[in-house]
Amino acid sequence: MAVQPEGTPCWADAMFTDVEGAKSFYGDVLGWTFSESSSEFGDYTQAYADGKAVAAVVPPMPGQEGQSAWCLYLASPDAEATAAKIRANGGETLMDPMRVGDFGTMLLARAPGGVAFGVWQAGVHEGFEAQGVPGAFCWAEVFTREPAKSDAFFPAVFPYTVVKLADEHVDFRMYEVGDRTVMGRMKMGDEFPPEVPPFLNVYFTVADCDAAVAKATERGAVLRFGPMTMPFGRFAALTDPQGATFSVIDVNTTEGEIPKTSPVS
Repeated sequence: MAVQPEGTPCWADAMFTDVEGAKSFYGDVLGWTFSESSSEFGDYTQAYADGKAVAAVVPPMPGQEGQSAWCLYLASPDAEATAAKIRANGGETLMDPMRVGDFGTMLLARAPGGVAFGVWQAGVHEGFEAQGVPGAFCWAEVFTREPAKSDAFFPAVFPYTVVKLADEHVDFRMYEVGDRTVMGRMKMGDEFPPEVPPFLNVYFTVADCDAAVAKATERGAVLRFGPMTMPFGRFAALTDPQGATFSVIDVNTTEGEIPKTSPVS
């Protein structure tokens, strides 16, 4: 796939203390296969769906051991310029732009309100080689208790236009790049315990949501929500055995009409 437009999700990875356990779990649940780890780059190991790179797993660097979590990277043509925009709009860079061989340049950041994310300036590694097929990335949502901060920050850093659902009972907005919706933003309500931090939830496509949930829970994952069928697909939210939250979605099983949206002025 070609380099993605600025602000478009383009890659996902996660740190796991037990990388072999993570490979076994996601291999079972999402059908991933894995490359040999790259010792030159901290044993970074790419995951493949049907032979195409879709994500990566890596052990934590010394001193960075902690809660496993998926990190979503947003495309940037200039990581240094994006880092400056992040800081200028109230965010912080957790890791300043770092060149990764000839693969590209990465940075890690935190938005106002606490949502962590990555930025990727592509070199020879352009990001996802497949999307929306079983095992591949499909969708992402910012979950935050301070939605106004996210709605101000992300469109200031990336070229997003914002639309909202025409449903006064749901505080859900979507960020668009051109005519493509690339990410959602959901307000965290009382259903989220106070100890759950804001996060960027990553959705992976599966052929059968219920079968994926059954396999995941059998392997020690915790079902957090669903399965539930919506106009966009049948999905469920899970926490893997090492504490990383993710969702699975079968985009071919739908119910109801696509909700109307309106621009946010």
